[in-house]
Amino acid sequence: MRTPHMNRARGRATAAALAAFTALAVAGCGGDGGSKETDARASEKPAGRQGEAKNRPQDQPSGAIGEMKGPDGIVIALTSAVRDEGGFVTVNGTLTNHGSRPFNAIHWLSKETEMKSRSSVSGASLVDQASKKRYLVLRDTDGECLCSTGLTNVKPNESRPVFAQFPAPPDDVTEVDFQLPTMPSARIKISG
Repeated sequence: MRTPHMNRARGRATAAALAAFTALAVAGCGGDGGSKETDARASEKPAGRQGEAKNRPQDQPSGAIGEMKGPDGIVIALTSAVRDEGGFVTVNGTLTNHGSRPFNAIHWLSKETEMKSRSSVSGASLVDQASKKRYLVLRDTDGECLCSTGLTNVKPNESRPVFAQFPAPPDDVTEVDFQLPTMPSARIKISG
């Protein structure tokens, strides 16, 4: 006997798998069929901020695999990037507001008009610099991102867990850049 909960879970799993397949199919096309703008954005490095873009291990908090320091005292310590058997990579971390005023993640939203999630990390991406491929946050059939949502009114000195799930790059890709709008990227290692 199926319950509505089981149907919803099955629908989300199917949608996630379809989204991953679509993303991988599009990413795997290669050649000149891809967007030159996307390829250019994936390979560009912000001028004058290269020291921030790739953190040295001694600059990171204990247990972190990467750290991003943004405007107004916002810091994201990335703690894991795990490759799942289902063809996904889940990135976990902690957002901390070291600033003096509440923070809202409105700048981190995806530009996709179909994405319903608000105040989330739906605009995050993983970039494989070697093959110039960008992997976007997955979403379910309802248009919700498979990521942290509700990142509103993060008070000064408050921390909140964050996560985002992406299609997995090929198995031989072990390092990617995690990117969020308005933040410098962080090079992270994928485990699993």
